[in-house]
Amino acid sequence: MSRVGKKPIPIPAGVKVDIRPDVVEVKGPKGTLLQPLPPGVRIEADGEQLLARPAREDAALAKFHGLGRSLVANAVHGVSQGFKKELDIVGIGYRAEHTGKHLVFALGYSHPIEFDIPEDIEIAVEKQTHLTVSGIDRQRVGQVAADIRALRKPDPYKQKGVRYTGEVLKKKVGKTGA
Repeated sequence: MSRVGKKPIPIPAGVKVDIRPDVVEVKGPKGTLLQPLPPGVRIEADGEQLLARPAREDAALAKFHGLGRSLVANAVHGVSQGFKKELDIVGIGYRAEHTGKHLVFALGYSHPIEFDIPEDIEIAVEKQTHLTVSGIDRQRVGQVAADIRALRKPDPYKQKGVRYTGEVLKKKVGKTGA
């Protein structure tokens, strides 16, 4: 059995969990998530916590034990507190602007880049060089942040581009004439 899979998932106040054979529905103050379960994992309610159990002792299905627990734990955390990723835009003239359901980026290209904001994700533009991507689904928040970062990846030579807040780039040394 997995060490991660053995840990219980505490259910915070205000969160309701409906367990079905192949899916767990989690309702909380921030919204509702349906989390499909991987094969061979079942979730059991034990008072104020959830436990992930393997459906049967099979070595081929044991690898999904920790995954199933983590997916349900992320759903519980998401509907109660939410997730967020912060991005910084670094570079002269680089900026972002929020216009309705779009973000408009100026990232050093000859044209502005429009980015459509998904319905289940909220993006806040602070200053013009700091973005906060937030939502209840951890996977969606991370994917949207990665899509924004991919618009202009950080350059290891000039240190410009879109990067996660706190991300450390390993500076590359330029060519020497020796």
